[in-house]
Amino acid sequence: MKEFFDYLVKNLVDEPDAVDIQIIEGENGTMIEVRVSPDDIAKVVGRKGRIINSLRTLAMTVGARFGKRVRLELID
Repeated sequence: MKEFFDYLVKNLVDEPDAVDIQIIEGENGTMIEVRVSPDDIAKVVGRKGRIINSLRTLAMTVGARFGKRVRLELID
């Protein structure tokens, strides 16, 4: 799952080397933390938040396939 989101986010930004994705397993589910350079935050969020919402929908769909609850957060 990490490789999938790594691939998606790196293709969205101008500085793919600055992308850092952490997956944290917890009792309530899995948290995916995405960190990008400050210049690329707007590209990941998108206009009116459409791109980040799409990434969150993909995360929930992938999680449902594995029977897990997954959240995706963009960390400053």
